[in-house]
Amino acid sequence: MKNLLNKAIAIIALSAVFAGCTNNDEVISGTGNLGVEFDNSFGSNDLILSTQANTTSNGEILKINTVKYIISNIVLTKEDGTTFTYPKSESYFIVDEATVASHLLELTNVPAANYIKIKFGIGVDKAQWELGAAGQGNFLATAQAADMLWSWSAGYKFLAFEGTFTSPTVANSTSFMVHTGQTGTSYNYTEVTLDLPTKAMVRTTIAPEIHVVADVSKIIDGTNKIKLSDNNMGGMGAMIMGGTNLPLITANLNGMFTVAHVHND
Repeated sequence: MKNLLNKAIAIIALSAVFAGCTNNDEVISGTGNLGVEFDNSFGSNDLILSTQANTTSNGEILKINTVKYIISNIVLTKEDGTTFTYPKSESYFIVDEATVASHLLELTNVPAANYIKIKFGIGVDKAQWELGAAGQGNFLATAQAADMLWSWSAGYKFLAFEGTFTSPTVANSTSFMVHTGQTGTSYNYTEVTLDLPTKAMVRTTIAPEIHVVADVSKIIDGTNKIKLSDNNMGGMGAMIMGGTNLPLITANLNGMFTVAHVHND
């Protein structure tokens, strides 16, 4: 009886060892797909274009009709600390709130791994722009069609944030336009790095989706508070496309994005 009991204990222990090896020593190889979804909000509310009244901490009430931004240069960090840089020639996307299909960036041929961070640029990096119009590939035409290019000499619009506003000092509904991009010697490209709350487990049979929330209130109401009414051109509308406010807005973009969750299915 004692020998049978010892054998049973040994079998259970050996089974546990094999089970542990199976779970912990998974062979991860090949490539898979990864989705990065951008979900725009204003504060804690889902963003609704044109009709929704959105109030800033400065008491300005915005109705937003355009939100577009360029996402570029995606880099994924694995759990071992190494990184995968998505091919640069394929790494330029335009997220347009008015175009639902643009909200999901579909990355292909991503090495199978467990990813714990994502980094991306807002805009087109200077090195890419300095390749000239001929070096932009298909993205130049894409940006032109999306109205995300002032002109080739003036460069790309990295972000377009437009609508109307009222404030304690501006009673009538007044237009506003906030564009970031190159102004003079200031290039205003920035990068954002986000930790993932759970691993994105890319496999040949698993295509995770990283759900990124973009709080557009942070554009003018982030660490730096920008009043549209202070930039109202004699009642003709607030236009922020350069000057001292633009670097402040660019800095705000680093706090605009968070990862809500990761789907591994």
